[in-house]
Amino acid sequence: MAVRVLIADDQVLVRTGFRLVLDAAPDIEVIAEAADGEAAVRLAQRLRPDVTLMDIRMPKVNGLRATELLAGPAVAQPLRVVVVTTYDADENVYAALLGGACGFLLKDAGPRMLVDAVRAAANGEAMVSPSVTVRLLAQFTEKVRRRSQPPATPLTDRESDVVLAVARGRTNAEIAGDLRVSLSTVKTHLTSVQRKLELRNRTEIAVWAWRQGLVS
Repeated sequence: MAVRVLIADDQVLVRTGFRLVLDAAPDIEVIAEAADGEAAVRLAQRLRPDVTLMDIRMPKVNGLRATELLAGPAVAQPLRVVVVTTYDADENVYAALLGGACGFLLKDAGPRMLVDAVRAAANGEAMVSPSVTVRLLAQFTEKVRRRSQPPATPLTDRESDVVLAVARGRTNAEIAGDLRVSLSTVKTHLTSVQRKLELRNRTEIAVWAWRQGLVS
C-alpha cells in the first residue's frame, strides 16, 4: 500500500517539485497540497496522511504551530510530520522537534533523500539531513542546558546501546547490524525505551540522549 503524503509549503514551485519527485516513487502517493499552515492542519486532520512534509515559514499558521497541532504532546493521535527548512542553522528546527516533528530535512537535500525521509517517517523512523545532524543536536543541547530526569526504571545495557545508536542517526536496520541482533529485537528495545523515558519517537530519544550528555 502506498505511503500517503501531504505537502505543506507556501511556494508553488516547491510543492510542484516535491510532488514530481514523490509521485515518481512506486510506493508513495501525494494526496494533497496546502499553501498555508491553517490549510495544512485542516487537511491533515481530515485526510490523516501517513506523512506530512511541513515548511516552517507559512502564512496564517506557521509550520511550527501547525506541527504542534498535528504531532505535539497534547495530540491524542499524533501524525508523523517531517519539517522541511531552507536554513540549516534555523533555531526554529529545535522548536519543531519539541513540537513533535519526527525529523527534518533541508530543501536542497535532493530527490533521493526526500523519498528516503518519507519512507523513514512512514516506518516510524526519522530522517535528518546528515550534514546537520550532529551539529544541530549539539547546538540544541548547548542552548537548552537542561538535563532530563533519569528514568524511574533504569535502561538495560542493550537499551542504552540502542539509545546511543539512535542519537547518532543510525536506522533500525543499521542498529541491528551493528549489535548483531534481529530487527524485531531493535524495535522491542525502542518500545521499551520509549515507555521507560515516556518519549514518543526516536527523535525525542536522540534529544534525550544529548541532554543527558550521553553523546558528544
